[in-house]
Amino acid sequence: MLGGVPTSTERDLTRLAHAFRALGDETRLRLLELLREGEQCVCDLTDALRTPQPLLSFHLRTLKDAGLVTDRREGRWVYYALAPRGLDEVGRRLEELKPAGRPRVRRCQ
Repeated sequence: MLGGVPTSTERDLTRLAHAFRALGDETRLRLLELLREGEQCVCDLTDALRTPQPLLSFHLRTLKDAGLVTDRREGRWVYYALAPRGLDEVGRRLEELKPAGRPRVRRCQ
């Protein structure tokens, strides 16, 4: 950090950690699986997961804040969909963590 301003790498890592926290919950992973089928109304997601609507809204907001889903309002209903760009970014960053070539062995002294 230079002069109290996070670098772009630090911001990327913070955003990635935020996404991983969002993915670290079974209910949120189930929501992503359901949304693979396409945009869905929160009422349908509530029925599919047999989860109270306020709790489901919390999980959906967590996924949205992490950039993994989008929402849109139509009348009194809110519809959610996957955010491919956010999911692609997480996948790309995971790929970047793989060792490039043969891993180097370091010996402690």
